[in-house]
Amino acid sequence: MARVVVDVMLKPEILDPQGQAVQRALPRLGFEGIADVRQGKRFELEVAGPVDEAALARIHEMAETFLANTVIEDFVVKIDDADEAGDAGGLDGAAAATATAEGSK
Repeated sequence: MARVVVDVMLKPEILDPQGQAVQRALPRLGFEGIADVRQGKRFELEVAGPVDEAALARIHEMAETFLANTVIEDFVVKIDDADEAGDAGGLDGAAAATATAEGSK
């Protein structure tokens, strides 16, 4: 089975109180040098069958209508090929192929 990841983040112009709370707490916990924190959501979808253009289009539609509030959030759909690369960790630049999908304009 293939995994597709949908990352949802507040648009830059939307205030992020949870991110601000984390940012204010970091220095008290000994973590210095962090200029900004934005909080988001990550959905990992296990897809039965191949992840072709039709499947990605359907996932993009799902993200746009259900997973993200496109009035205040942007989203990105990525194919997680970490399993094929032998990487048991999360996504990184080398282990993620950005698919057809940056959501919301």
